[in-house]
Amino acid sequence: MQLGIIGLPLAGKTTIFELMTESKVKTQGVGKTNTAMARVPDHRVDWLSALYKPKKTTYAQLEMVDIPGLSPGSEKAAAMFLDSVRKADALLHVVRVFTDSNVPYQGDGINPVRDIENIHYELLLADLGLVERRIKRIEESKKKKGQEKELALLHKLQQALENEQALSTVELDQEENDLLLSYQFLTTKPMLVCLNIGEDHLAEGTYPGQDKVRAYLESHQLPYVEVSASIERDIAELDGDERQEFMQELGLQESGMVRVARTVYQSLDLLSFFTVGEDEVKAWTVTAGSPARKAAGKIHSDIERGFIRAEVVAFQHLYEMGTMAAVKEKGLFRLEGKEYVVADGDIIHFRFNV
Repeated sequence: MQLGIIGLPLAGKTTIFELMTESKVKTQGVGKTNTAMARVPDHRVDWLSALYKPKKTTYAQLEMVDIPGLSPGSEKAAAMFLDSVRKADALLHVVRVFTDSNVPYQGDGINPVRDIENIHYELLLADLGLVERRIKRIEESKKKKGQEKELALLHKLQQALENEQALSTVELDQEENDLLLSYQFLTTKPMLVCLNIGEDHLAEGTYPGQDKVRAYLESHQLPYVEVSASIERDIAELDGDERQEFMQELGLQESGMVRVARTVYQSLDLLSFFTVGEDEVKAWTVTAGSPARKAAGKIHSDIERGFIRAEVVAFQHLYEMGTMAAVKEKGLFRLEGKEYVVADGDIIHFRFNV
C-alpha cells in the first residue's frame, strides 16, 4: 500500500514524511520523489513484545512517497505531480494552517480551504480530461455499439466532475463500480487531510478559520487530523520520560504521528493481525473482511496453499487474562476455518501442510 503525501510548497509535507518514516531526506530536484517505509505505531505490538520478549519486533508498515509540492502556474510541475499521484494507492494532503514569518506562503495569506481546493481542482480537471477523451474515443469508434453502458457511466462521471464532485462520492451500482476499476481516476483515491497547525494553535486548541475548514472537510466527506509538525519534530527528538513529560505539558496523550497513522489505516479500511513467539512479534496488514486463508498468504504462499486451521485469540482477551494459558482455561482460544473473517487485533497461529 503506497501513500502519497501531497500539498503546496512549504506546507510541511516533507517534515511529516520525515517524522512518519523516521528518516532525513535530501532536497528534491524538479519532479523527484522521496520514498521510505513508515511503521504504524501500535500499543498492542508494544504490549505483546513486552510479554514474549522476542528477538525481533515488527510493526505494520506503509510505503510513504513524498511527492514534490504542486507549484501553481507550472504545467510541467503539474504534469509530474499528477503522474506521481496516479501511482499512489491513497493520498495524505498536508495543508498549511500555521503562521511563520520565516516561511513564505502561497497566495494571499494563510487560507487552508483555498489550498485544499487548489489541489482538489487539479485532480478534478485531470479526471475530467480523462473522461472527455474516453467519451470522444468511444463516440468516434466503429465499435460504439456494445459500449453503451460504459458511455452512460462516463457521462454520469462527467456531470459529477463538472459540478466539482469527487468521483469517490458518486453513487454507483456494482456494474458501474466494476467498469470504474479499468480506469486510474485520481478523485477515487482515498484521501486524508492533515492540517498542519502552529505551536500556539496547539496550545490554544483553536486557530483562525477552524470552523470553516472543518465544515468544508465534513461536507466533502474528507477525514482529517490536526497536528503541529514543528511540535512533533520536538517530540521526536526526545526520549522516554522526557518525551512523556513534554507531551503532558502540552496536554497531549499521544503523538500526532500516531493519530495520522491510525486515521490513515482506518480510512483505507485496513486492520492488523498478529503472530507472536520468542523469535518475533509481528503485525500483519490486511483489508477488512479478509478471510483467514487470504491472511495466511500474507505470511507465505505455502501457508495459504496448505491451510488447515487458524488458531485464534483476540488481543483483548490475552491482555485481560495476562497469559495464553489463562485464555485457554477460560475457553477463549478458538479454531477457525479458511472462511473465518479476520478481526482487528486477532492473534493467529496458522496450521498448514504442504
